[in-house]
Amino acid sequence: MSLPDSSVPRQRLHQRSITYDCYRRDDGLFDVDAHLVDAKDHDFELLTGLRPAREAVHDMYARVTIDAAFVIHAIEVRTVAMPYPDVCDRIEAAYAKLIGANLVQGFRKRLHDDMGGVHGCSHVTELLGSLPTAAIQMMAGLRREDEGESKPFQLDRCHALETTTETVRRYYPKWYRASAVRNAQEEQA
Repeated sequence: MSLPDSSVPRQRLHQRSITYDCYRRDDGLFDVDAHLVDAKDHDFELLTGLRPAREAVHDMYARVTIDAAFVIHAIEVRTVAMPYPDVCDRIEAAYAKLIGANLVQGFRKRLHDDMGGVHGCSHVTELLGSLPTAAIQMMAGLRREDEGESKPFQLDRCHALETTTETVRRYYPKWYRASAVRNAQEEQA
């Protein structure tokens, strides 16, 4: 069920679309192709000229190649539409600084340390900020979640999968921490 219709009449002014398409490559690596588009529903006067309604103000792509351990092996950035032509796209190659980073071990901090502010493009950096969750979703289903001796990655990363919850007791009994639940209940008593 989506959001209910607005109770107040309104007019859309702007649309941002972000997509992540994820691929397994024949060489054993994985690609996450990310795409961001910003467009106005009305003609938009930029200092660099008029952007007609629904023509992209920002149209940006990133392809990040990772291995099964989420380590970045390659990154490509392309800026197709930008508010400052032949300027915004000059930073694309700088994103190669992220090669070697791990998407699930401090990536967002490294992204903002290396590419935040004037060191990168705010829109590309924002687009890359959700890569970890897209990559995790890509890997989900490639093997059973409960296989192996390591705690499944998703446990203790959101409220539904905290290891003291009924959800974990039911679906991941090996990792359920009943003693932590009992201790918390005893402390509250």
